[in-house]
Amino acid sequence: MPAREPAIAITGLILAGGLARRMQSGGGGVDKGLISFRGEPMIAHVARRLQPQVRSLLINANRNQAAYRALGHPVVTDEIDGFAGPLAGLHAGLRAAETEWLVTVPCDSPFLPDDLVHRLHQAAVAGGADIAVARTGNQPHPVFALVRRSLLASLDEFLTAGGRKIDRWYAPLRNVEVDFPDESAFSNINTPEELAELQSAAPAAPPLEELLRRTAGYDPKALPVARAQAIMEGFVTPIGGTEHAGIRDCLGRILADDVVSPLDVPPHDNSAMDGYAVRGGDLRLDSPTRLTVVGTSFAGTPFTGGLDAGQAVRIMTGGVMPAGADTVVMQEVVQEVVPQVVRTTTGGEPGEARSVIIPPGQQTGQHRRHRGEDLARGKPALLAGKRLAPADLGLAASLGLTVLPVRRRLKVAVLSTGDELLRAGDPPVEGKVYDSNRYTLHAMLTRLGVEPLDMGIVPDRRDALEEALLEASRHADAVISSGGVSVGEADFTREVMARVGDVCFWTVAMRPGRPMAFGRIGEAYYFGLPGNPVAVMVTFYFFVRAALERLMGAVPSPPATVRARSLSAVRKKVGRTEYQRAVLSRGDDGSTQARITGSQGSGVLRSMSEADCMMVLGHEQGDVAAGDWVDVIPFNGLI
Repeated sequence: MPAREPAIAITGLILAGGLARRMQSGGGGVDKGLISFRGEPMIAHVARRLQPQVRSLLINANRNQAAYRALGHPVVTDEIDGFAGPLAGLHAGLRAAETEWLVTVPCDSPFLPDDLVHRLHQAAVAGGADIAVARTGNQPHPVFALVRRSLLASLDEFLTAGGRKIDRWYAPLRNVEVDFPDESAFSNINTPEELAELQSAAPAAPPLEELLRRTAGYDPKALPVARAQAIMEGFVTPIGGTEHAGIRDCLGRILADDVVSPLDVPPHDNSAMDGYAVRGGDLRLDSPTRLTVVGTSFAGTPFTGGLDAGQAVRIMTGGVMPAGADTVVMQEVVQEVVPQVVRTTTGGEPGEARSVIIPPGQQTGQHRRHRGEDLARGKPALLAGKRLAPADLGLAASLGLTVLPVRRRLKVAVLSTGDELLRAGDPPVEGKVYDSNRYTLHAMLTRLGVEPLDMGIVPDRRDALEEALLEASRHADAVISSGGVSVGEADFTREVMARVGDVCFWTVAMRPGRPMAFGRIGEAYYFGLPGNPVAVMVTFYFFVRAALERLMGAVPSPPATVRARSLSAVRKKVGRTEYQRAVLSRGDDGSTQARITGSQGSGVLRSMSEADCMMVLGHEQGDVAAGDWVDVIPFNGLI
């Protein structure tokens, strides 16, 4: 199959800097890329269509950067003050890109063409242009553009001169407009009505062969890790099915819909600490101020009166700010004056007049929490696709909610293949080994929050394997098998899958875990993993886990990477990604260190049990010397 990757590498840039003011009542605006569309943030759909077409992805966003970084791509912010248009995003992308070309797309274009980059680049090269812009009919789409990185200086000059319109910038440059026949592919979503209309039609997963045709640089016999991961991400679509569960039962579940706050949090202006609520205008700047204390505001029992000039109210943390008060003075700096008996001017009974002395240097408005400061009524509190953590459940409870909409639990069938396998508990037999893969897979799936279905051990017979795979696909959303994906006399998986499924077999450029299969059997997704125990865990961790999260409707959660010094030399072949089991420690100088756990054979499960991290040596990396810095991914309970 011919590669679609252009001769010159290209960086993709998703423009997510704008606000969707028409998507929300009141016009306040929300981040369009984070709006839930078919069970996940809209930008996730855009990234999935663009990623197979480019070498790397960037996201341009000026707020909520953590939410965008959770998608697994670097986030760049505008560097042009006072302007947040597409040109500012393009400017930031050109400064961050490391390739000759940069292609831009908006974050609200979930149907962008799967050959967009190929056709733009082809036209730019053929026409000797520095910028290629997509067009449908007579309508150009300047935010769908391929731009040569050398144009950064021209853009700098244009912006410095006050230019803001993208079409006026590129008009005098060497540009070409490229016709695309499908106008709907460039549609964006601007109103709640458009969103609702498009939400109703569930997307159909593309045939695997079609996806592979549009994947840049596809070679099933030498597939880089990043390409295999991108193919899986583009092929898998979230399951349907939503249920409502009590908050106590939602830990680890995937939120199905946005949770919109029904109230302001906090619901009133309140004090951030114990002290005295006062009027900032009463306080002297250069000398102490004496105020009369007229009451107390407790958390849950507010002071019901108002605050006049020269008065203060004793207030506790969380207490409602009295009417007229705008400032809180912490109790540690206040001097309380011994109460004195006074008589009222009307001849009433004597009373005690309490007073306090406030030192100078206070700031009006200090230590005051404003109504809605944490969360405003009508704003999203939790976004669809989020895996619910303890803090999320506490937040939902603080809004008075008792149930949440969550995705139904994913069902994943697990089976092992091979006549050489024994079940745990069987007596030992010469020439056979105990099956460990089903147990490690069962544990990893359980930790991921899915429901594992144990389909047992399948013997090396074509009829038995076909029956087991079909049975598993009828009861599960996904099927995982271990063994039978390499080329061997008794490995029938390829032959069987040709009859019952849409599956491709890969030799991934990685170690361990080179042989792997991926596709679909009926409505169930299929993951064929190697038979060696460590290879099973590595391929699950770096391929299957992310695909299952996508299937669950979860926002992707790429594993965190840290830098550490390797304590030993490691031989590494360029042209493949290697995953070395290691243990983290702290050096005498405070630096993070990583030590390999002995033999790294794919069947040495003990090395995985003793490890607490994976040393990841990238595709283009060569040998590692002792003391070199390397990328390390801590397990942190993920496998």
